[in-house]
Amino acid sequence: MSVPFILLDHVGMTYVAGSGPVEALREISFGVGRGEFVALVGPSGCGKSTLLRIVAGLRPATEGTVSVGGERVRGPLASVGMVFQAPVLLKWRRLLENVLLPAELAGLSRADYVARAQDLLRLTGLADFAAKFPGELSGGMQQRASLCRALLLDPPLLLMDEPFGALDAMTRDEMNLELLRVWGEGNRERKTILFVTHSIPEAVFLADRVVVMTPRPGRVARIFPIPLPRPRTVETRATAEFGRCSLQVYEALQVRQTTREPA
Repeated sequence: MSVPFILLDHVGMTYVAGSGPVEALREISFGVGRGEFVALVGPSGCGKSTLLRIVAGLRPATEGTVSVGGERVRGPLASVGMVFQAPVLLKWRRLLENVLLPAELAGLSRADYVARAQDLLRLTGLADFAAKFPGELSGGMQQRASLCRALLLDPPLLLMDEPFGALDAMTRDEMNLELLRVWGEGNRERKTILFVTHSIPEAVFLADRVVVMTPRPGRVARIFPIPLPRPRTVETRATAEFGRCSLQVYEALQVRQTTREPA
């Protein structure tokens, strides 16, 4: 069996607060294969976002180890794209300039990435808006631009923290389809995606596997494979298998919340 691209081995995280230690994560162990799409679901405060930051090397775990690409994570990763709930675009920069920002921050030649940025804007339907400022765009368009920015340097790993949570239901569904289209683009190797969401239908629609986490301290309650065929379409949501998978995840969340440990 091949080594997972992401490997979490007994990861724990305890914060030091003024009132005493707060255990956010406990004994998190699972792997994510190269090119796999894995979604994390769980109640608010269970440590999903903290886990993403640990994988990215932005926060060290207090227990256990994390490896990405066979190398132990000891600091911020260079080869990772991150997408947050808010697009976090610089309002004084035009869309193309926002997408080019990672190249500038990495000290790379801006000119070398203009064509790549334009291709990404074209792929996500934003080519005609390259000269617009973020305030002139809808929320969904801003989030598309945020995805383009994360993809600019072609990282093998995407970490996505509720990227569509602030969008209306229709736009969110469109962005789900957009993400799957970009992820499965052509014959290029798929990126590995770790995706945080509170939406069970979103997790089931997007992912190869769904990791269900318990209330704080966050632990892995269950991991469900999602056997829905790809490519997934709007019609996928109307299938009996989609409903069965969604119900499994829902029931696992309900069981864990009713058996919550005392703080």
